[in-house]
Amino acid sequence: KKIKILIVTVFLTTFGGATYADYSDGLNAAIEGDYKTALREWQPLADQGNAFAQTLLGLMYANGEGVLKDDKQAVKWYHKAADQGHTSAQYNLGLMYANGEGVLKDDKQAVKWYRKAADQGHTSAQYNLGVMYEKGRGVLKDDKQAVKWYQKAADQGDADAQYNLGVMYANGEGVLKD
Repeated sequence: KKIKILIVTVFLTTFGGATYADYSDGLNAAIEGDYKTALREWQPLADQGNAFAQTLLGLMYANGEGVLKDDKQAVKWYHKAADQGHTSAQYNLGLMYANGEGVLKDDKQAVKWYRKAADQGHTSAQYNLGVMYEKGRGVLKDDKQAVKWYQKAADQGDADAQYNLGVMYANGEGVLKD
């Protein structure tokens, strides 16, 4: 179920030079829960350097769908795609660093990858970057920066960001109390 939602999200971003037809058999298989077929369809594209397919393999390894769960493999595939600018891979790589999954926990690296995705408009990355600034994780605590990133995510409809932004206004943290 996790991968189905994430596939649609990732799918709406970029194909990385391939066409829908290159992914359709794998996509249909994944939607049906046939992750082994999805892997067979996407692995060659990922091996050829396609960032979209690399992100999908990262998701499969992170969730243990069609493969044994392997956070190190997930990080490997996310990194390949993230280095090419794939927003979802950048966000997911940030999560891996923030949680110490497949890599040593490293909040500075998490912030780095969240920022890359957030700068491209990734809502959850914007929210998470706000949290990092609010808590002082991987960056100096900076309520003004937290407000900035919460506002960006809130403007895109993120309910958690809207809530956190409201709390910051209520407490006068990073903004005038209002």
